Amino acid sequence: MKRTVIALIAAVLAVQAFSPAGAVRAFSPAAQAPAPDLDKLEQALTTAPDDLKAGNDYRMAVIQVKAYDRAIAFFQNLVTAHPTASNAHLNYGFAYVDKIPDAGAITQVILANNALSAFTKALEIQPSWIGLYTRGNSYLFWPRIFNRTNLGLADLTEALKMQKADSKRSLHVRVFIALGDAHWKLDDFVAAANTWREGLAQFPDNASLKLRLSKEGDELKAIMDAAYDPTKRVDTSLHELWTNQ
Repeated sequence: MKRTVIALIAAVLAVQAFSPAGAVRAFSPAAQAPAPDLDKLEQALTTAPDDLKAGNDYRMAVIQVKAYDRAIAFFQNLVTAHPTASNAHLNYGFAYVDKIPDAGAITQVILANNALSAFTKALEIQPSWIGLYTRGNSYLFWPRIFNRTNLGLADLTEALKMQKADSKRSLHVRVFIALGDAHWKLDDFVAAANTWREGLAQFPDNASLKLRLSKEGDELKAIMDAAYDPTKRVDTSLHELWTNQ
């Protein structure tokens, strides 16, 4: 039971993609940083509810002061007032994820499910690369018994189609990593390796792709277990969307 609960919590921790090379990275605010003005940040979002960056900046400030319940309540009101603001729903989902490390086990499962629902709502309103990648990668944390991996594979396949039609961006490597991982988790090892090789051809310096392609068997399984370890906190910042073009 405990193992299942932890696995469920992990389902929405897939935002690890926004730490370097897909690695898990703990959020660590700057030492002695001044207390953020949450009122001002909320005012900006109220004016522009669909501003993804403003929502991300607000959430990073919230994490700094651990005002998780305030953020969840704020985003709930925001999406209620602006039900078609897809990015507001996306940040709403991330706000639930931000609280998970500080919550108890039962609450963590509720938060995880709520986050996934918010990600899905964002995609229903406006399909996007970031939405497909986030939800697709999150499905990979669920145990095979829940039959979520195929859903992740579908989302990530669509995300790959979208990025191939777009200009190449550094964070597009994330989809190659996750899509290959989805194939691997479904025991399609040939498709996994081919996907990683395709990614490496476009991103030849990526350490995560090189590592996966250099291992097999139990060694590769150990890499996968570490990559999808639900006990590690991840950075939910989306800063790479703006800093790495």
